[in-house]
Amino acid sequence: MAFASHWIMLGLLLGFAVAHSGLASLRTRGEAIIGARLYRVLFALVSIPLAVILVVYFFNHRYDGLLLWQVQGVTGVKTLVWILSAISFFFLYPATFNLLEIAAIQKPQVHLYETGILRVTRHPQMVGQVIWCIAHTLWLGTSFTLLTSLGLIAHHLFAVWHGDRRLEDRYGEAFLKIKERTSVVPFLAIIDGRQSLKWQEFLRPAYLGVTGFILLLWWAHPWLMQATSKIYW
Repeated sequence: MAFASHWIMLGLLLGFAVAHSGLASLRTRGEAIIGARLYRVLFALVSIPLAVILVVYFFNHRYDGLLLWQVQGVTGVKTLVWILSAISFFFLYPATFNLLEIAAIQKPQVHLYETGILRVTRHPQMVGQVIWCIAHTLWLGTSFTLLTSLGLIAHHLFAVWHGDRRLEDRYGEAFLKIKERTSVVPFLAIIDGRQSLKWQEFLRPAYLGVTGFILLLWWAHPWLMQATSKIYW
């Protein structure tokens, strides 16, 4: 049984992690040299193609390797996977609300947020990625998917440390105060009384946009599988 795709995926994950986290680490220096907008464009030109390659390669090799378990025929599993996947996107994408900054239409800035999903967890992208990985690893059950999920989770756990360190270096005491009132583990700061939910903060276009994206992805999922299968990676 060939496991070459496992090693290729590990290499792709490592390359993406180094490029993405490396460019994030160099942001302050890079913006001072070429400006915030141009640096955001550079960041996107490097990160997006690497992410697309990762996604396509995962789609095309998701059943590679050993079949560790098979639960696709179990009643309720498919529904559970879709529910977990939908929840994961609510954590993954509203983490950054300033879409004009993401597109570099407005000057990109680093913000200290303590609203909405960030009251639930200080690192929603990490939580969303973990939920997504659990859902897809459960559904597919292959060694390739398990390896991919472990690699993605490892990168996002590193990003938790890396992101906190960069924010502390940049904002000092202001970030430490937010860090005290928030938690990495979802709902932990709310449970122990350091934080409280304010439901009105979730009434934002970003969450409506994510809902629309989830519905679109649900509709387009079979088409995406067919389209990526025509790319012979």
